[in-house]
Amino acid sequence: MPEERPTMPPVRLRTDAELARDALAAPLLARAVRLARWAEPGKPVASGGVLPEGELRAAIELLGLAGDEDGPEHTAQAWQLAVDTGLVEIDESEEASGAEAATGAEAATRADGEGDWADGEAPLGDEFSALAISGEELRLITEGGPRDILDIWLDGFETVLADAAAPDLGDIAAQISEGGELDLDAIDWNPEEEAEFLDGVLGNLYLLTALDEEAAAASVPLPALAASMIVPEDMDEPTDDILEEVSEAMVRLDDQFRLLAPTGLIDYQPVDEALIQEVDGEGRIQEPETAEELEDEDVSRYGMVRLTPLGVYAVRARMIEAGIDAPAVGDLADKGADILLDALPSHPEPAAQAEAEQWLARRTPEEAARELLAAARGDDEGAPLRRLTCQQTLSLVGTEAEPALREVLDDRHLGGLARVWLAEHGVTGVPEPSEAMVFWLTVDTLAAQLATEGDSAELRDLVRGLVDQSGSFFDSAWRVDHPATAEVLEAMGRLHPDKQAAKEARKAAFKARSRA
Repeated sequence: MPEERPTMPPVRLRTDAELARDALAAPLLARAVRLARWAEPGKPVASGGVLPEGELRAAIELLGLAGDEDGPEHTAQAWQLAVDTGLVEIDESEEASGAEAATGAEAATRADGEGDWADGEAPLGDEFSALAISGEELRLITEGGPRDILDIWLDGFETVLADAAAPDLGDIAAQISEGGELDLDAIDWNPEEEAEFLDGVLGNLYLLTALDEEAAAASVPLPALAASMIVPEDMDEPTDDILEEVSEAMVRLDDQFRLLAPTGLIDYQPVDEALIQEVDGEGRIQEPETAEELEDEDVSRYGMVRLTPLGVYAVRARMIEAGIDAPAVGDLADKGADILLDALPSHPEPAAQAEAEQWLARRTPEEAARELLAAARGDDEGAPLRRLTCQQTLSLVGTEAEPALREVLDDRHLGGLARVWLAEHGVTGVPEPSEAMVFWLTVDTLAAQLATEGDSAELRDLVRGLVDQSGSFFDSAWRVDHPATAEVLEAMGRLHPDKQAAKEARKAAFKARSRA
């Protein structure tokens, strides 16, 4: 049998238009777009599209980064992104050689702003080997739709992510063998493992966002994120070796997140450089020695990170490409009620409500109620949870749905929940339920709670309340014609704190099984 696809909890995505605005506002793409427009008339470049020194200085000025010590690096990264995404195209054809020579001469005369190159910077004769011009993708930035912009941004993000997973260039230079070949073993770098580790980190951030939107709005301390990837779940107290691994991972992630932050993927507060120390030629995070020192320490100095809405969109896109089922809220809006009721119990509560609201928005209240009620029928094992989910979804529907609820008042499966809905909405003239219907609804509700929560504290309180309200509850409950009666009574025997009541529940469960 084929393996089931891994499934993630659903996430709420911003609209394409909102995400496209975020993408255009991200520093790296914004700079790349400006450079692409700057290159539109044609700029001489070296082999591979590298900007010569004079053009690089002009680009730095254009981006307003002349006063930034990292300005040359930021500018080079933005230019490379423009080339990688097609915002800038490199023409190395012979037809472009004349234009290259002309623009190259022009660049040489204006390099220092007064017509001459600075000392030692005069270009070699073959330095201008190609011509950079604006690409087709630049037109899509202004004339295309939000999806076009997001596709360009995703392409750029992928190139930066690949760079983030690559080893430090300084390490590479130091480890080049005498024969001029790169020794991967010497630099302790496995490209697949590094990419998998970074994907795992982003996946953990994504999962946090999906499971708890409020918690995800706050940044995650870098030590906790690194530990989630390295410390085994069954390890009570990390060993010194594990802690050393966590420290090394934090340094690596700090470098990677600094590179990824300008893409708009993450909000990142870097590690305080005063905390990074060299040990045996490798970076380590200087950690507090005592718990008291840790309490006094500002945890934000160790780095704080969170996925942005654009980051959630990007990580989800990568997961889908990798074959992971990564649903988004709204995916079920055009599906049948049966699919909706089966899916919602596994959703985190905010996502479940948002999904239900979007599903209801596609239908009139009466149509939605009829479809939900029809899907809630059944005596199968999953039916109680479907009915509970149906009841929760119907709580979002207004009084316009009343006719559909009245139609099922005599239905064995639905009459009880219909009466609950009508009472909650203040509808009058509703006939009282029979005792059999009340007990059937009680067993059905408890069966649903067992399916979704197991032996929870909430269910324990519910069981105790039911039995305390009716001293003869078990005398009637075992006679209920519901497939889950015996299972529910057994659970009540486990959960009720009073020994006598628990014994009565177990006896009632035995009678229910004998009756069946």
